[in-house]
Amino acid sequence: MSIRPWVVVEAPDARGLRRVTIGGETVGTSWSLRELRKTLDRLGYPDVDVEDPASVCWRGGDSRTWPDRAWRRRTTSVLMMLGLVASAVLNGLIGWPDASGALTFAQRITGALFVLSALVQAAAAISVLDYWGRRQSRFSGAIVLLGVLMSFATDSLLLLMWLEEREYTPYMLAFMPLWCWALWALVLLLREKSWKGVPQPRKFAAGVFVSALLTSLSLAYSTMYQPAVAPMRFALKADFGTARADRARPFVQVPLKLSVKNTGEVSVYVIINDFTVYGRTAKYSEQGELVKKRWKESFDKGTGTGEESELHVDQLEYAKISSGRFYAPGTLLGSGREDTLQHVFEIPRNVPYDLLRVDLQITFMRQDRGRIDVDDFEKPNASWIKGSPYYCHPSVCRESLRYHGRVHHNNNLVDVTRRPTYVTAEWSPTGGPMYSISSSYDFAGGSGSRDHAEEGRELGRFGVSTVHASSEVSMAELLRSIPSP
Repeated sequence: MSIRPWVVVEAPDARGLRRVTIGGETVGTSWSLRELRKTLDRLGYPDVDVEDPASVCWRGGDSRTWPDRAWRRRTTSVLMMLGLVASAVLNGLIGWPDASGALTFAQRITGALFVLSALVQAAAAISVLDYWGRRQSRFSGAIVLLGVLMSFATDSLLLLMWLEEREYTPYMLAFMPLWCWALWALVLLLREKSWKGVPQPRKFAAGVFVSALLTSLSLAYSTMYQPAVAPMRFALKADFGTARADRARPFVQVPLKLSVKNTGEVSVYVIINDFTVYGRTAKYSEQGELVKKRWKESFDKGTGTGEESELHVDQLEYAKISSGRFYAPGTLLGSGREDTLQHVFEIPRNVPYDLLRVDLQITFMRQDRGRIDVDDFEKPNASWIKGSPYYCHPSVCRESLRYHGRVHHNNNLVDVTRRPTYVTAEWSPTGGPMYSISSSYDFAGGSGSRDHAEEGRELGRFGVSTVHASSEVSMAELLRSIPSP
């Protein structure tokens, strides 16, 4: 070529990158003299003497002025990319369960926002290559800044929620280091004013603020307001039917009809339930003196009847005749669901009972407050089987069926900042049902170690309640249609 190119190498910018022009047209940028030679070779000028002022014009330094610190730039780029990728994975793991399977619309929106932030952070990780490279796109810096802002916001939220209980969770090993990384990355990007390439930076800042505000409001609505506004209502009935004489034995068959209906707006999980039929015996006095003398004795015996009194009847005692369960633990009762149970029990004709009573109780957990791993919880485990983790010697605790399963919060964001929580329940025909929701309760070592303060908090947090129904019938009324033997 007869005319040599007029090459101009501009002064290095803040990162040490020098712009290269040929004939007034920008042809590339270079971090070093080696990259400059590669650029000239690629354009067809391999024989340019870079030291010849007639061929190359150096501005802001000469051929030895290359202030780029490649190791520092590449290290920063790698750290920035790794942090964004890790944050994207964390946000995706948190948001996807709610986005795909949450019960309420607000919770799904919250999950979707976390998934969206994960996608933005993934795009920011890709933009790191350009922003810490030759910056061919003017939006790469803003995208990286947006990704870091989202990471800082979500990690700060996780950290604040963790500080509320300060319980160990494996996710601590992720969001605590990521919060420190996000703080470093945010300071670095703000110092470099990475948003300068955006045409309208104010609108960009407004969009970031609105997104953060919507995320906060959605989270607050789904975790605090919405689960608390829907009331719980149940209709329970327990009625005795018409007794019939057993033709083969001196017994009376008594039918019992139980019904349960969820009349509220929220579905619930049945934790434990029980129905028990009692026969009452009492001491009678025509003078009416028993109530004055013996009601305290009745209470002191532990029969639980000391709060009942009649003028002519006292020393009330109840014998358990029949016991069973209406539902299996873990059963989901949807809003409007109604179930009935027909049960028949037998008693001898000559029993000394003066009346029969049936008690029905159901302990439930609101589904909008949490979710139970039903596959594990619904499996009964006998306490008397040796070698089982649920074993307990009969001399220490009663023989019972035990149920144990994981319970999750209504928002996965809460789950990742808390220790695993478990729901436990026991049922035995010789005793009343027992239940607990706690992270510390365990069947090991007999009945397990229990933190009652923690149990109280968790029961309130998951909306655990018990509903009751009872009915009584006199033996005279029950046997009036049965002829005397």
